[in-house]
Amino acid sequence: MGARHHIYGSFISTAISIFLLLLLPHLSLSLPTSARAAASTTARNSTSGQINSNSVLVALLDSHYTELAELVEKALLLHTLEDVVGKHNITIFAPQNEALERDLDPEFKRFLLEPRNLKSLQTLLLFHFVPTRVKPDAWPGQGSPMSERHHRTLSRDRLRLSRHPLSSDKVVGTARVVRENDVVRPDGVIHGIERLLVPQSVVEDFNRRRSLSSIAAVLPTGAPDVDPRTHRLKKPAAPVLAGDPPVLSIFDALAPGPSLAPAPAPGPGGPHHHFDGEAQVKDFIQTLLHYGGYNELADILVNLTSLAGEVGRLVSEGYVITVLAPNDEAMAKLTAEQLSEPGAPEQIMYYHMIPEYQTEESMYNAVRRFGKVRYDTLRLPHKVSAEEADGSVKFGQGDESGYLFDPDIYTDGRISVQGIDGVLFPLEVTNKNETAQPTARPAKLVSKPRRGKLLEVACRMLGAFGQDSGFAACQ
Repeated sequence: MGARHHIYGSFISTAISIFLLLLLPHLSLSLPTSARAAASTTARNSTSGQINSNSVLVALLDSHYTELAELVEKALLLHTLEDVVGKHNITIFAPQNEALERDLDPEFKRFLLEPRNLKSLQTLLLFHFVPTRVKPDAWPGQGSPMSERHHRTLSRDRLRLSRHPLSSDKVVGTARVVRENDVVRPDGVIHGIERLLVPQSVVEDFNRRRSLSSIAAVLPTGAPDVDPRTHRLKKPAAPVLAGDPPVLSIFDALAPGPSLAPAPAPGPGGPHHHFDGEAQVKDFIQTLLHYGGYNELADILVNLTSLAGEVGRLVSEGYVITVLAPNDEAMAKLTAEQLSEPGAPEQIMYYHMIPEYQTEESMYNAVRRFGKVRYDTLRLPHKVSAEEADGSVKFGQGDESGYLFDPDIYTDGRISVQGIDGVLFPLEVTNKNETAQPTARPAKLVSKPRRGKLLEVACRMLGAFGQDSGFAACQ
């Protein structure tokens, strides 16, 4: 029995050893593969988080294309481009500084730099980035049957590569390549071009903003026509013939501009809501956050109160609103007592909302012309006064005042946001009961009844005879 157990034990040990010998090559092959996969994953994560100093993106920031680099920083695209460079090569078509300084339309440049047009600026800049390396031989040849080639940019638009029909120069979109392979790095290349490339979507946004076609005050069918001066329904005016005097008198025509709306607005509860008030309110709150320095006001409008939804509803119904926005430094001066009372934040914000559409230019012209202007607020019956001071517009009186600090932060035709450096409060009118001091009443003087002229003559005649003492009327 012992020998039999010994034979069986040796057989089992021999089988296990053979099995391990057969399994060992598979283990040796699988272990390096998993290790390489883990190493590659770690390397990929490390490259996506950090950019090498020899990267083409770093070269762009340090190159002579300073205007393009500044626009990339203003558009908040650095993190996006870092992720793209960490994954694959890129090609940058960089316009010269002269194209952005002198050749660019000032109105279009102002449009791009406005905080509310951040998406348009990002789309325009990403149109210059192609997520692949475009080599010099990527352009079609002079005698090539294909006259142009296309590449997909980071803005998801197609960019055309072609040749100039006369000079055979390389062309990108509508711009000639003036510096081919100007900057070459392991992860990308920069080609210098003569002008800025503008995609069609940005051109449409610019034209829409300039013509105000998306925010035009369209009078819907059946909406009442309200007189902005009297806030009453207008009667249909009689037709005015050519040469007749104006319907309004000159005094009504010279009424202050702040009391006039820029265009007739649909009445509340009209059949058609031509304005997306919620989207416009969300747009101006995002503009406040991108502008910087107005985070406390945005927090109050969205989180602490429900004023954002209320303003959106008013704008959807056709009303126009001008917001006097205190900056963070002014909001930091508010005490806990001023905000602890029920409804205090709403009342403070209502006093900073004017039911008119005003810009920095219209308010400054009004105070220059009329000296002091009082605007209605949503906090009835209080009004906020404005006057000229130190070349700007000053709101409020005394210590509770603020100057127009950041003009025209957001203006879209329906909502206007003007930054001020103080929190405004209405003047509290307190009626003091004056104690009236008692005064001595003057004694009544009882005057004797006057005698008639006939009786006086009779008394004189009786006195001549010595008989007047017998009559009481002659005493």
